[in-house]
Amino acid sequence: MRSNSISSVASTSSSPDSVESFQIFVKNIAGDTIPLSIPSTTSISTLRSLLALRTNLPLSDLRLVFAGKHLCASESTLADYCIARNSTLHLALPLRGGMPPKKLRCSYRDCRDAAQRIVGDCGFCSGHFCGRHRLLEDHKCEGLEDCKKESHERNADKLNSERTVAIKGI
Repeated sequence: MRSNSISSVASTSSSPDSVESFQIFVKNIAGDTIPLSIPSTTSISTLRSLLALRTNLPLSDLRLVFAGKHLCASESTLADYCIARNSTLHLALPLRGGMPPKKLRCSYRDCRDAAQRIVGDCGFCSGHFCGRHRLLEDHKCEGLEDCKKESHERNADKLNSERTVAIKGI
């Protein structure tokens, strides 16, 4: 009996030298077990893409563990890792963390002061600046003139729309 679900990757050929499919189980972090019927010649990368479809997780975040070893995403097959019928693979997510983020420094010429978060970020030149250089005039931002023109035009349009017209003859 063959399943039409996405978990079945069995070959459709009926030749006598075709590889039989067998069932393996994949246990995720929550403890749920996912049964899969696949041939032993299935590559690890194919198995990972199949699991990405089943679990709705990105392919880059899936790590498979069998007998304490992480299965590489190479073209090696299940048989290469001696994964037999009814074996259980464990699904692991990559560890996050590492070193703390690098401290942002002021982008102004030779200034090595720490950049101020949020208020020190310039939206026109994408630089990060300290308290002394955070203003547009201080770091001579290239987008300064364009910014001034845009704000002048915006203000002029607003004033023109609010202008009162006196009606003569009343």
